Amino acid sequence: MVYLRYRTIMASKEGFLYFSISQISEKTALPPHVLRYYEKEGLLPSISRSRNGVRRYTEHDLEWLGLICCLKNTGMPIKQIKNFVELSLQGDKTLKKRCDLLLEHKKTVENQIAEMQKYLQKVIHKIEYFTGEYEKSKAAPETSRV
Repeated sequence: MVYLRYRTIMASKEGFLYFSISQISEKTALPPHVLRYYEKEGLLPSISRSRNGVRRYTEHDLEWLGLICCLKNTGMPIKQIKNFVELSLQGDKTLKKRCDLLLEHKKTVENQIAEMQKYLQKVIHKIEYFTGEYEKSKAAPETSRV
């Protein structure tokens, strides 16, 4: 056992550091049920287990989780992420397919950003308009209401 920041990290005989599901959950802000779901869906196919069946995550798994979260948070469907993972498991012969998949996703994200920029300009315009109207109303003499 190795102690890091007052947390127990499992070390194997091979020298790899393993993290528990709760430690990975804390590091990634993903609830344990989401991590289990990702594993069940094949997004994390290399999660090893102890003799007792406890999941053991590695730094490599943590890197994969970072990519999975990036793709998911930018709108890639789980099915497409799974396809990417499966291609990755096939090795270098799928590099072109993976690159094409990521290029297509990049285009989608860029289109979403462009659309959001349009919406942002509308919001900025409305803020300026309402701020101006508010300033005018403060400067105008108050009328008494009966």
